[in-house]
Amino acid sequence: MGKTGGRGDFEWVYNDQPHTSRRKEILAKYPEIKSLMGPDPQLKWVVSGMVLTQLLACYLVHDLSWKWIFFWAYAFGGCINHSLTLAIHDISHNVAFGNKLAKWNRLFAMWANLPIGVPYSASFKKYHIDHHRYLGGDQLDVDIPTDIEGWFFCTPARKVVWLFLQPLFYALRPLLVNPKPLGSVLCMGLHPISGHFIAEHYMFLKGHETYSYYGPLNMITFNVGYHMEHHDFPSIPGSKLPQVKKIAAEYYDFLPQHTSWIRVLWDFVFDDSIGPYARIKRQYKINKQG
Repeated sequence: MGKTGGRGDFEWVYNDQPHTSRRKEILAKYPEIKSLMGPDPQLKWVVSGMVLTQLLACYLVHDLSWKWIFFWAYAFGGCINHSLTLAIHDISHNVAFGNKLAKWNRLFAMWANLPIGVPYSASFKKYHIDHHRYLGGDQLDVDIPTDIEGWFFCTPARKVVWLFLQPLFYALRPLLVNPKPLGSVLCMGLHPISGHFIAEHYMFLKGHETYSYYGPLNMITFNVGYHMEHHDFPSIPGSKLPQVKKIAAEYYDFLPQHTSWIRVLWDFVFDDSIGPYARIKRQYKINKQG
């Protein structure tokens, strides 16, 4: 990926997010994509299996020493829990039971949230809707770091600390930037899979604010790597996003994309041009409501 140059501020733009216009253009050319919208009937069974597996794993390791508990928590439990956060991301778009059964989607997200330990699924949905509607929006999209984060976490050592503290920042940032009636948002810190948090919207190439990743880790992350496609069509379940790319390949094949989430983390830490400030921001003329 290309470099953006040293950063002392966010990249402010004065145009709308690209996903709205691209969605209209793709649907006009490929109306069959509408058939992919709607619930994924397999999602509830896959997620329930993961929840039960995690609960069983908790029982199986109860007699192990702390060093082995730590190892399995990071290597096995961490992967499942992170995958469950991405299941909650998918469920937040009502793809488990469909839009007509919104209550069932909310309850199922709580079930998926159970092994994670921090009850965040309800508040995540509220903020995630804003992330799609107001991508890059100043004081609206809480996925964007604060000015203090961008200013302070600017060296390799500090950026490593920032990656470790991501769960804390994701929990506190919404309360400071755009408070809502519900609590915290969780992310998963320094873990290979967590590279997707950086890969999705950090500006590795000037002018591009969303990136896809088409590698094998999509198999355990509900295809969250198909992030360009997801923002174009948020009502399509992750399991069907590869079909979007296949149908409308000419819209995605030549866009900037990542090939490794681990490489993303490495570049984030050691590339001076990438850090919390490497995000596109814009102003939305709306009346903020809590």
